[in-house]
Amino acid sequence: MSLLQSLRGTGVAVVTPFKKDESVDFVALEKLINFLVEGGVNYIVALGTTGETPTLEKQEKIDIIHCVAQTLANRIPMVVGIGGNSTKAVAHDVATYPLDNAVAVLSASPYYNKPSQEGLIAHYTAVAEASPKPIIMYNVPGRTGKNMEAATTLALANNVKNIKGIKEAAGNITQCLAIVNNRPADFLVVSGDDELAFPELAAGIDGVISVAANCFPKQFSSMVQNALDGNFKRAKSINAALVDCYHLLFAENNPAGVKAFLTELKLIENVMRLPVTPLSSHLHQSVKQYLSKVNF
Repeated sequence: MSLLQSLRGTGVAVVTPFKKDESVDFVALEKLINFLVEGGVNYIVALGTTGETPTLEKQEKIDIIHCVAQTLANRIPMVVGIGGNSTKAVAHDVATYPLDNAVAVLSASPYYNKPSQEGLIAHYTAVAEASPKPIIMYNVPGRTGKNMEAATTLALANNVKNIKGIKEAAGNITQCLAIVNNRPADFLVVSGDDELAFPELAAGIDGVISVAANCFPKQFSSMVQNALDGNFKRAKSINAALVDCYHLLFAENNPAGVKAFLTELKLIENVMRLPVTPLSSHLHQSVKQYLSKVNF
């Protein structure tokens, strides 16, 4: 099965649960993973940026990879997030992290450095050459400070054999369409923006790596699958019920919003590591109100 076939649908950028002392809560992580699998998602992304990876130590990251793999027990695929703004360091990590149970590596573009398009090509080429697993690029200029243009994505897709997909989160449907319409046949294109996922699915992308699916796995994955199947009326209806959720998830910062939802669902403690702080009280109250009223 190709990577595109195995990762078509809904992936979840899973949060990292913490105990009150801010240590990783592996019991809660196992509980959350089982909740997501039972909710019908297609795959799990461990150590995505929603997992607060900038504040995790290397050994914690390795332990999380092992925990997710053991909990999944090959029920659905696992993708591992490995990124950073030092090409040498990222290449080292993809070559040395325990990736035997992963089907791919999701790697965000370098942040802060703001490399040129040529620099992005050189970065991803080096990372792909070092990786034992296929690379899914992650374009998220709102966080990295630099957009990876469609021409750059397509150049890498066509010229670097170990680059097999992109999580596109530029918020630009025109750019997304340029990639979808000109990509190689086996190149995966997924949305990284829950709010734009529905129209991008209608435009021909292969799925979503979602934050919202952490708390609404059944509903979000149903929306995605209905859209992929061409049942846009049903997908639109589900998406409409989730729109207010999307707003609350990202009203202040990520993952404060999704952790507020998961806390109210009794799945995790509402704990983050600085500089991320919990959702403000008035927004947390809005989360409670949304959960009390939503009817799927």
